[in-house]
Amino acid sequence: MDWSIALMGLFVGLLVGLTGVGGAALLTPLLVLLGIQPTVAVATDLFYNSITKLFGSIQHYRQKTINFKVTKYLAFGSIPSAVIAILLLELYPPLHIIQDTIIKHTLGIVLIVVAILSIAKQWIGRLNTNRWQEKSEEEKRGMTIAIGIALGFIVGLTSIGSGSLFALAMMFFFRMGAAELVGTDIAHAFLLVSAAGIMHAGFGNIDYHLAFNLLAGSVPGVLLGSGLSAKLPAKPLRTIMAAIILISGLKMV
Repeated sequence: MDWSIALMGLFVGLLVGLTGVGGAALLTPLLVLLGIQPTVAVATDLFYNSITKLFGSIQHYRQKTINFKVTKYLAFGSIPSAVIAILLLELYPPLHIIQDTIIKHTLGIVLIVVAILSIAKQWIGRLNTNRWQEKSEEEKRGMTIAIGIALGFIVGLTSIGSGSLFALAMMFFFRMGAAELVGTDIAHAFLLVSAAGIMHAGFGNIDYHLAFNLLAGSVPGVLLGSGLSAKLPAKPLRTIMAAIILISGLKMV
């Protein structure tokens, strides 16, 4: 057990439990800023995320709060797209040479976007009904797959967005209750990060020792943070966390 890594996991888990902000948006930049190679940071976070999303998916499956049709269509686009992103970085020589630089700068840009969207979501509130929400899931099949392709590529490069970016897209284009939106988001994220994690495992990019030490701290951290969240104001905390993510992103661009 590496207690310093476990404590970092505890810190990240505590913040996730308190704010609901995605763990990848906190953990991946923190690992990079602490000197972990960007490729290893992304791969390890995908593996770590896969385990955490598995337990969330099981819980939402039991609660029957997963829209399997939307999950399936998103995965049809996102999984191949994430796999292609990883293969391009690993097997295309001109990109492989500057792989860490590409990941670091893309990571910074995505963090900035996620932070801005998170702040906007907190202070603007739920998006109003639009014509896309009125269409059936079958009518939106092509569009849903296209969303998966676009955002899946980003997740493959950075490990960020499997929850936050997809949740925002679903909030805008689909009419779902809060529980169903969260359940569908987590179930799809589990499929996506697992597929991307398997690809990285094949290339030997995952630091398993790092991942399990992070999990040892983050699991109790999430439980503690979730318990405290009811006693603390959510909106200011989430805004502060979004500001921290924004600063992290700016440091990496």
